[in-house]
Amino acid sequence: MPFADSDGTSVYYERHGSGPAILLVHGSGGNHAAWWQQVAALREEFTVVTLDLRGFGKSDSAMPEFDGQDFPGDVLAVLDAEDLTDVMLVGQSIGSVAALRAGLLRPDRVGAVVLGHSLGGIDHPELRELAAADRAEAVKLPVVDRLLTRRFQREHADRTFLFQQMGTFNVARMADLRNLDTDGPSLRDIEESGVEIAFLLGEKDAVLSVRTVTRAHELLPGSRLEIVPGAPHSMYWETPGPYNRAVAHLRRTLGHKEAA
Repeated sequence: MPFADSDGTSVYYERHGSGPAILLVHGSGGNHAAWWQQVAALREEFTVVTLDLRGFGKSDSAMPEFDGQDFPGDVLAVLDAEDLTDVMLVGQSIGSVAALRAGLLRPDRVGAVVLGHSLGGIDHPELRELAAADRAEAVKLPVVDRLLTRRFQREHADRTFLFQQMGTFNVARMADLRNLDTDGPSLRDIEESGVEIAFLLGEKDAVLSVRTVTRAHELLPGSRLEIVPGAPHSMYWETPGPYNRAVAHLRRTLGHKEAA
């Protein structure tokens, strides 16, 4: 069971398969095991790396408090430990914020970042306003209804229960990640980094709207936009087939710095 040293903090990670590298960054209720449906589907073609951010899963959780600003360093520690380059980072929800910051800090290792169900903490007044309006609607719903469709909850009570249980393995909570959004990158910062960006969203995401993400795509020249029909915020869990196909397609078509 490998651990990477992130400035004195032990960060648990796993590496599966071979080929172009994908590193999956979980959200506030996840950890490395949340990606079980992605690892099994993608490892035949790609190197798939999962990790536990500090305070989550098997990573060091002994600190008295957690600072979300440290999470990008956890991602980079894993990339350094495995000496990976031209990696595509795939974030889930607020994990996308850590992924984007990590990519901008180390474009020598990161070729592309996929912002899954997230704007990645981009600092832009119009996008902040749109995202705030989306959140105002989302908080009217029970938490699980924001993440999974009600139909899925009715038809798959077992997988819904397991989904909710994933968070019980974590010490850190959503409040520990919120300050990741502080002092986010500008659109120019992203453009100048040379890191390719893709927005990946489910059509039925109850946390972030298609309108908001589409606008972010329009404002960021050269970005990609993938909207998966009928999928919710936790698309990776509820509709893994379409999600995995979208991630595989993006990995095949983004990055490739070494071949340039």
